[in-house]
Amino acid sequence: MELEHTKALVVGMGRSGFETASFLMQRGARVTISEMAGENEMGEAARKFRELGVETEFGGHVMDTFTGADFIVISPGVPHTIPPVRAAQEKGIPLLGEIELASRFIKEPIIAVTGTNGKTTTTRLIGHMLTHSGQTVFVGGNIGNPLISYLTAHEKAQHLVVEVSSFQLDTITSFRPGISLLLNITDDHLDRYSDIKAYAKAKGRVLENQKKKDIAVLNGEDGRIREIGNTCKPEKVFFTGRRENEKGADIGTHAITFHCLDSFHDKDPGANDSGGSLSENRVSIKLDRVPLKCRHELENISAAALATLAAGGTPTGIQKALESFKGLPHRMQRVATLDGIVFYNDSKATNVDSVLRAIECLQGPIHLIMGGRDKGGQFHLLESSVRKKVKTLILLGEASGEIEAALGNLTATKVVATMEDAVSTAHAAASSGEVVLLSPACASFDMYQDYKERGDAFCKTVCERKT
Repeated sequence: MELEHTKALVVGMGRSGFETASFLMQRGARVTISEMAGENEMGEAARKFRELGVETEFGGHVMDTFTGADFIVISPGVPHTIPPVRAAQEKGIPLLGEIELASRFIKEPIIAVTGTNGKTTTTRLIGHMLTHSGQTVFVGGNIGNPLISYLTAHEKAQHLVVEVSSFQLDTITSFRPGISLLLNITDDHLDRYSDIKAYAKAKGRVLENQKKKDIAVLNGEDGRIREIGNTCKPEKVFFTGRRENEKGADIGTHAITFHCLDSFHDKDPGANDSGGSLSENRVSIKLDRVPLKCRHELENISAAALATLAAGGTPTGIQKALESFKGLPHRMQRVATLDGIVFYNDSKATNVDSVLRAIECLQGPIHLIMGGRDKGGQFHLLESSVRKKVKTLILLGEASGEIEAALGNLTATKVVATMEDAVSTAHAAASSGEVVLLSPACASFDMYQDYKERGDAFCKTVCERKT
């Protein structure tokens, strides 16, 4: 793809927008940035873009800017249905995402991780496992370090491990990971997709361009993923739900055993092939000293280990990595113990399935803080778990009414206005030996910039009660 002297439009001034603009400028493109927010709202970000030397367009999208571009790189958060994007597509102007653009210039093998839940943990785990196996690794994508930033960095890696979202996969055309992971598909982002089928189709695109000698690490217990796998070319291995004679893993109480991995193929010489082979027919990793023990955590470990083995990682490296891996902030993060009550920050749980997994991990009684901006979640799916384990349900944010209508009659329920009120209410209701859990099942954008800010607010409020 030739970039010099082309007219490139980057839509959105987030981190990926900045890294994309930087890359395009380095390659000689003439870059314009279009942003809905006003210049004053963007603050420091606006100054950084101006220093790059790009043309800037604040406070809305101008139709002629879109229809006059040679190609458009769109932020994952910008819907493709807005009129300027539609007008550009009608003129045949290419619409790319940042990962699609980056992948066209990357020669190193890519491992791509997607799914509704567990993406970030699994991505980090693979990077950690490969590092402990003696490989140099770039870890990024939809976790704050855009894939395209690898192209502007000076250090090179043997493997690139990237988390990819459904929004990013919506804009791929040739993106082809040598190893893909599809972890699970449950209701999420139904405020953007027409239904679960459309959302599942977007997730499944991670396998779309893979070839027969590539590898797909799949959830064998997920019917939607089984269906997607049946129509795709790569060799399939299953990190859970492995059937007889299928390659993959079995998760036991004390170990995870990997079967028939000696037949991982040598890779094509083409771009983004991930290479690696094993001489062992069976490999086991022990779980006795592994801190992550919930079922979904073990599934993430199993998926990450399969991908690592396929990429040439070692069982010894995997074992060492697991024993030293720290959980991620905002994902079942143990914050503090007050008066014998344990407080957990699970702010990253922005959908119903995440909350189910969190409740499953903990012994009751649980005082559960939920709420935020609804993404089309089916809150009634929590009924059984709430009945069994939730002693108090504390609700805040835009979705309080919907959650109360679905679950409010199952346990003591209180609606509050702020995070401080939520923590205070939960603390007062709980007794020693019980748990307070922030696991919202919703997006944060009604009250916070993102789930991290929401989680930080929870942690700050809890810690202030200790002093």
